[in-house]
Amino acid sequence: MTSQDANKNLITILLVDDIPETRENIKKLLAFEPDFKVIGSAGTGREGVDMAKEHRPDIIIMDINMPDMDGLQATNHITKAVPMSAVIIMSVQDDVDYMRRAMLAGARDFLKKPIDMDELYNTIRTVYKNHEAMRLAAKSGAATPLEALQKAKSEGSGERSGHIIVVYSPQGGAGTTTIATNLASGLMKEGIKVLLADADLQFGDIPTFLNLQAQFTVVDLIEDIEDLDAEHFDNIVQTHESGLKVLLGPQRPEFADEVKAKPQAYADILKKVSGNYDFLVVDTSVNLDEVSLALFDAATRIILIGTPTLPGAKSIRFVLDLFDQLQYPPEKTMIVLNKVYDEAQGKNATLPTDRIQNFLKRPISLTIPMVDERVILRAIVKAVPVIAFERNPNNPPVKQLLELANTIYKTLKPPDEPEQTKDKAGKDKERRSSFLQRLGRS
Repeated sequence: MTSQDANKNLITILLVDDIPETRENIKKLLAFEPDFKVIGSAGTGREGVDMAKEHRPDIIIMDINMPDMDGLQATNHITKAVPMSAVIIMSVQDDVDYMRRAMLAGARDFLKKPIDMDELYNTIRTVYKNHEAMRLAAKSGAATPLEALQKAKSEGSGERSGHIIVVYSPQGGAGTTTIATNLASGLMKEGIKVLLADADLQFGDIPTFLNLQAQFTVVDLIEDIEDLDAEHFDNIVQTHESGLKVLLGPQRPEFADEVKAKPQAYADILKKVSGNYDFLVVDTSVNLDEVSLALFDAATRIILIGTPTLPGAKSIRFVLDLFDQLQYPPEKTMIVLNKVYDEAQGKNATLPTDRIQNFLKRPISLTIPMVDERVILRAIVKAVPVIAFERNPNNPPVKQLLELANTIYKTLKPPDEPEQTKDKAGKDKERRSSFLQRLGRS
């Protein structure tokens, strides 16, 4: 490899911190990584802005508390003037308000001091990779940096099919999160972009299933829906080691109130970013409230999960009645029975599938057999979907979960016009209101 080729692989870095010792320590530690090159350091925010304009580094590591101009102001200036440079904010404060303000200023990530160097190394490489489209746009001949930013955002707006797949069960313990997680994983194919969204706002299990830390969540998007763009959304979503993008729910149960205060907001967020994804798979709670009903309205498909028991069948029937009243076409809903015993084994604790189907007067799209719970638990411990953990695609429940993903994929690809994705503001709002009153949850 020539020196010119080697330079192409270098990530250039600018350090901005008012404490000289901190700058020097980070610089020395970054020098151990062969793909990093520190090209300058600054002691104030204003000096950092000037050096960013002059050197146009790939990454800027920015302290938040500095004299003259703080890190948030400096980041805001740099984002507009040098959009090819991605800013990583550092602060001794790690509360949600600081993180939100950093993201709104244009930062691509947020790290708490004292810095864990392994975390910093990984963050630099991840941010560098995710910011590639912006760097290419800035180098593509746009007349001004602002035009480069606008070009990158317009390219990121996307024209993908954006099918919203809501996974819902009216009964707890039906396996909604397992199915949603594996459905999203199963839909990931070459060239296909998938988002997994956690809409179980109080007790979502996706962070546990995939071992993701909820640094940023949907709560950080609620106040800025009108200004939401692809870049800001990418700052909020997490990336699983498999490459799956994940929008996490609130970190604590009480934070769910911020989302429920604007019940249409979650669905609006997904619709606004849907053009950047082929499939958006949404895990939900058992609650029938305005948030879930807005998601149902926005959905291309609703995967209705039940168990083969009398209470399970009655709950599914109630939800189907609700969907009929909301005038959803029958093909919008797929019914999946989970935890089904093999009738040949003589298990009589559950109802036969054909009996449930006759009761519902709707076809059962898929049945997933009861399996040893240790299969699921072992996958959770490894923080991977079951279909990735259990290698044999013919073993249950992998076979059935892959079948579900393939059915969704074949049904909705090639792109067609999504059904029921537009919110019919007047009629749908009236229907939701009447049903919430009927359910006693208004």
